[in-house]
Amino acid sequence: MSWTILITAGLLEIGGVFFLKLSEGFSKLKPTLLYILFMGSSFYLLSVSLKVIPISVAYGIWTGIGAVGSVLLGMFLFKEPKSIKKLALVAGIIISIVGLKFVS
Repeated sequence: MSWTILITAGLLEIGGVFFLKLSEGFSKLKPTLLYILFMGSSFYLLSVSLKVIPISVAYGIWTGIGAVGSVLLGMFLFKEPKSIKKLALVAGIIISIVGLKFVS
């Protein structure tokens, strides 16, 4: 169950980053409030997962999910440049996340 909570926390972090972008420097109220909701929920679920999963593993996985999601959001929703090198590096992060899960 802790792993499901941790993955959900990572996905909520991606949502938080999405609304952070839409908030335009916290100048738009609705995206700003959604950012606070998503990131607050993400931090809460991360803290719950830390009751069972070591911080060295949980934080690495949580930030990895957020990083991968943010890069993919940028490329596919916000039309940021795509490249094979960027995708290869994202794949490296995914491999690292999976590796952390297996060694814990």
